[in-house]
Amino acid sequence: MQDHVKVIGILWVVFGAFCLCLAFFALLFFFGVAQIPNVEEISPGILRLIGIIGSSFMGLIALPQIIGGLGLIRHKEWARILILVLAFLSLVHVPFGTALGIYTMIILFNPETVRLFQGLPPAPSAPPK
Repeated sequence: MQDHVKVIGILWVVFGAFCLCLAFFALLFFFGVAQIPNVEEISPGILRLIGIIGSSFMGLIALPQIIGGLGLIRHKEWARILILVLAFLSLVHVPFGTALGIYTMIILFNPETVRLFQGLPPAPSAPPK
């Protein structure tokens, strides 16, 4: 189960970094479109404002993903809770966010994983019959 938790942590860090890159490119896109010549006077200002607000929002969403992923790799209980919340919210991001969210919930709700994050020893397995 530790390997699955490590994989989930890495995937959330990568997903967060991808969202940060998207936020940066959205900012560049809107600032670039605002530079098109022969546009009305107010349009460039609105486009810049949309770019700043949109990319700031995407960046603020990406930071908890990266922080939570790093916390998962270090087996912190707060990171497990944070990533579970983010996994639930990412279900609407079809297809990658949905797949990552489902995989995250399956692994992090597992009783063995809960024991791992609480620092308890693994549950004894039942003897074969």
